[in-house]
Amino acid sequence: MASDVSTQLRPREAVLRMAPYSPPTGGRSGKLRLDFNENTVGCSPRVLEYLKERLNQNIFSVYPEYAETREALSRFFAVEEPQLVLTNGTDEAIQVLVNTYVDDNDDVLVLHPSYAMYRFYAEVAGAAVRELSYRKQDLAFPLEELLDAIHPATRAILIANPNNPTGTGIGLAEIRRILDRAPHAAVLIDEAYYEFAGVTALPFLAEYPNLFVSRTFSKAFGMAAMRFGCLLTQAANAAYLRKAQSPYSVNLLAAIAARAAIEDTAYVSNYVSEVLAAREMIYAGLTRLGIPFYPSQANFVLFHAGSRAIEIRDKLRAMDVLVRDRSYEIEGCVRVTAGTRAQTQRFLDSLEQIW
Repeated sequence: MASDVSTQLRPREAVLRMAPYSPPTGGRSGKLRLDFNENTVGCSPRVLEYLKERLNQNIFSVYPEYAETREALSRFFAVEEPQLVLTNGTDEAIQVLVNTYVDDNDDVLVLHPSYAMYRFYAEVAGAAVRELSYRKQDLAFPLEELLDAIHPATRAILIANPNNPTGTGIGLAEIRRILDRAPHAAVLIDEAYYEFAGVTALPFLAEYPNLFVSRTFSKAFGMAAMRFGCLLTQAANAAYLRKAQSPYSVNLLAAIAARAAIEDTAYVSNYVSEVLAAREMIYAGLTRLGIPFYPSQANFVLFHAGSRAIEIRDKLRAMDVLVRDRSYEIEGCVRVTAGTRAQTQRFLDSLEQIW
């Protein structure tokens, strides 16, 4: 029997109002991936060795156990184990936080432009989302504007530090002012790019019960395909978060791989040093070509290509160099990931040919 449109299920109004999110991830294999801020050389070899040692036929038939990973990560982050929530990437960290603390029509503050999943999960929850724009001239963090926007009904404030796609970061003094202004709100500081910036709010956890810090293994650690992250907060908060979380949302292989990744600190340190050197190369190359850019505290640089933004992206793609057009959010802007210096030189040589 044919389906009658009039009897089809209708989703919640919050879902109807949302714009769909479609990440452009197809057709990237074999190209120079400077479009998604990933680690451009791969994870530590120790991760692969560790997985091979532990893989067997039975491992896939058993539900995951996380005790060893929780213990290892609590030592790594210097927090008590009950303060740690393992998540399926930072995306789940955001989702679980919103599901735990935000109701229909609750006031949620996000920055714009920023990571799309903050608005996405807040809208799915039916929140009343308010956006504050980064300052247009230099894309600086709008601290005073944010402080003025916080009111007693605000339930959550979601901040990336450093921010994607602007590269903008804030310091601990600014984070403290936000936490002090919003004791009634869950304040997320998403530190996905912490390794490249070196600023963390983790030391504030004991002092602020409204603070949540997320970390990911998708960037510096080179494990984007594994989808592994952490949410850190006071133990009482973490207990509520776990109540709102599926008990087996983290893949066992991801949990095992994370333990190996944090053991190879030299690998991450060396990769970060290479990225920071490559970032300086990007600055110098763009300056030489007369292309304006925004200084970054992350592993990417946002530059201004004007009306040629999409053209530049497409011509680079034809040369197997992938960058990300961000002109739909910031007029005329393109974002390029800083990988190795050799990869950066290839990007700059390609850009020079078409500029």
